[in-house]
Amino acid sequence: MTTTLDQQPRNTTSVPIHEALARRWSPRGFDAEYVLPEEDLTALGEAARWAPSAGNRQPTRFIVAARGTESFDRILGALMGFNQAWTPRASLLIVAIAELERDGKPLRWAEYDLGQAVAHLSIEAESRGLHVRQMGGFRVDELRAAFDLAPELEPVSLVAVGKLADAEDVPEAIRERDAAPRTRRDLAELTIVRDVRAGSPRHP
Repeated sequence: MTTTLDQQPRNTTSVPIHEALARRWSPRGFDAEYVLPEEDLTALGEAARWAPSAGNRQPTRFIVAARGTESFDRILGALMGFNQAWTPRASLLIVAIAELERDGKPLRWAEYDLGQAVAHLSIEAESRGLHVRQMGGFRVDELRAAFDLAPELEPVSLVAVGKLADAEDVPEAIRERDAAPRTRRDLAELTIVRDVRAGSPRHP
């Protein structure tokens, strides 16, 4: 029977959370033949567009490149390490860019806003049966030169989007990494102060 790399345990949470969040993970074993439908591509953009933004300044910019295009190949050329091995299988590569300055004034929350936009995009992808893997292993200067980016536009991360392949169609090195157990720090370790009242809220 054909199996997919998507047959992974759900993320372990202490209480139930939204299905798209509970199932979200970041695989590398994408289907190298899958073409992302235009509607899905637009939906990912809309999810990012409607993410929270400080002062509604929306300092988020994207370079969106489908597999087989010149822009896709330019992005591939700037990748480092193991990212070079698995990213060609993705349906889409996105350069996530923060606009750090506008009209001579710094946009203090640009990278924070960009992170929220990509997070929203990733959950919309999950809800549509797609997956996203984000990465920082790329040469910023090469990417900047490849797309002639203005100084105030800072490439922060790369985002690969696609559909998972059947396990037997994925190279072993990629399959092994995707099959590794998922772990997270305990929730208590993330909380510096938790000053809340237990029990039901009181009403006047």
